[in-house]
Amino acid sequence: MWRLNFRPCWPAAPLMNACLEIMPFAWASDAEADAARPQPAPLNPLTQPAWDAFVATQADATPFHTAAWARVLHETYGYQPRYFCRTGGAGLEQALPLMEVRSPWTGARGVSLPFTDDCPLLGAATADAAPLYAAALEYGRTRRWKYLEIRDTARQWPGATPSVAFYRHQLDLTRSETQLFAGLEGSMRRGIRKAEAAGVRVEASTSAEAVRDYYRLHCLTRRRHGLPPQPFRFFAHLGRHLLAPGQGRIFTAWYGQRPLAAAVFLRHGRQVLYKFGASDYAFQDLRPNPLVMWRAIQWAAATGGATLHFGRTSLANAGLRRFKRGFGAMEDQIHYVRFDYAAGRFVTQADHAHHRLTPWLQRLPLPLLRGLGALLYPHLA
Repeated sequence: MWRLNFRPCWPAAPLMNACLEIMPFAWASDAEADAARPQPAPLNPLTQPAWDAFVATQADATPFHTAAWARVLHETYGYQPRYFCRTGGAGLEQALPLMEVRSPWTGARGVSLPFTDDCPLLGAATADAAPLYAAALEYGRTRRWKYLEIRDTARQWPGATPSVAFYRHQLDLTRSETQLFAGLEGSMRRGIRKAEAAGVRVEASTSAEAVRDYYRLHCLTRRRHGLPPQPFRFFAHLGRHLLAPGQGRIFTAWYGQRPLAAAVFLRHGRQVLYKFGASDYAFQDLRPNPLVMWRAIQWAAATGGATLHFGRTSLANAGLRRFKRGFGAMEDQIHYVRFDYAAGRFVTQADHAHHRLTPWLQRLPLPLLRGLGALLYPHLA
């Protein structure tokens, strides 16, 4: 555009008789202003005292965004936090949580975030997020990663295409308990009443004993599904860094002195997340699983929770999908994005809900299956 510059025609003129000189003048464009901001750089939330304060200001933040979850992944598997962030006048404004995974078996790659169901970019509404993805992509190129995987739809990543899809279920907790119970499918309500009539009770705990009780059920469930369980140290760190400080609970269904089913729930602010569930299949006729979930819903709603996230579900897992929908949860899909460095493009991947080794793993003794999980999980991410 143009600027009008007023200049007297002769030195003695008193501002009346001004001559107009038209000179070019350009306002700084939005793109130029954005380019003037500090460029994205990786930081480690474990060394940033203000990290959780920033996360607390973000409406989309989940327990996966906290420093506690980063600490669990780092201490259990040795993954290195590389959280790409942009700062502004008020400090941190945007963040793309990322872990660098390096394995002699499966290679090096960046994942946002490992063993995380859904990890949206924080602060996406404040500015264009494309520079965050570009910075992470270039960093991975210098580190010789095989791929960069974002466990979110990554709408602001130019050219990104989905690599794999999952169902996502979320329950609105901002209703009365009566309305929440009425929103359950009939089979769920009957299951809850049957468990209560049989004398099944549910206890909520954050103790190390509750973690151990859960893990025993977890191993039984993983073998039934033909999968190795995560190493116990993962759940021990989860209990120490998230549950004990009040960022979650374990709900366990008991029949007498016997644990029948249990579930791990994580919490950040008003967001509650169902992360793990397990049960002893021999007692399924007592319907402990619906009662565990219902008690957790009651707790989450009564303590100010706004949304219960049920995590991801494979498109091929009709049983788990039916279970989650039975609690009145709304269903949509989440799409992950993966950029393959060797191919130089976004790629698709298979959903490994079922594997040809499943029947063999179902026959392994539990100690051997646990050892296999401890060996494999650091390389899986």
